[in-house]
Amino acid sequence: MKILVLYGTTDGQTAKICAFIAETLRAKGAVVTLADIATPGTSVDLRDYQAAIVAASIHVGQYQRAVVDFARANHARLNDMPSAFVSVSLSTVNSDSEERLSLETCVENFKAYTGWTNAQVHHVAGAIRTTGYDFFKRWTTKLLAWEKNLKLEPGKDLELTDWRALAATLDALYARFAEATPRTDTSG
Repeated sequence: MKILVLYGTTDGQTAKICAFIAETLRAKGAVVTLADIATPGTSVDLRDYQAAIVAASIHVGQYQRAVVDFARANHARLNDMPSAFVSVSLSTVNSDSEERLSLETCVENFKAYTGWTNAQVHHVAGAIRTTGYDFFKRWTTKLLAWEKNLKLEPGKDLELTDWRALAATLDALYARFAEATPRTDTSG
């Protein structure tokens, strides 16, 4: 089975998550193309794939523009094939109902705007990479972490991605993709 794993990333955690997704699916026997849609010259034809996973992270209530534009331009094909959307955010670690509602609103707005209405959505926690931030972003991120009761250690990044949960999600997703993908007889 040929699967596209396409993503947009701001601080690198979504790229790391998608690399994990690609390696996990390859270990199951899939042929996987991993693509950062924001890389200049990246061109993808969904007709070359039997399934697709698209991932983006939320920053200031929005997903990466390149991912939104890709989903909008390709929504008809995404709706016709086994596909999933991986939403990466810090809100995933918070059980606050207002925070979860905000997260769901972002996803619903994404679906409505892009037209990719049957996307199976999977929420994955991201990371706080303060070591790569400038003073202002580091300060605002520390405030955000404090609001979420997350403990930051000076000079260290905080990775919140639950890799075991993501692996379990991929097991179920791969089974769903395999079930929905027509098998071709290669015996001759």
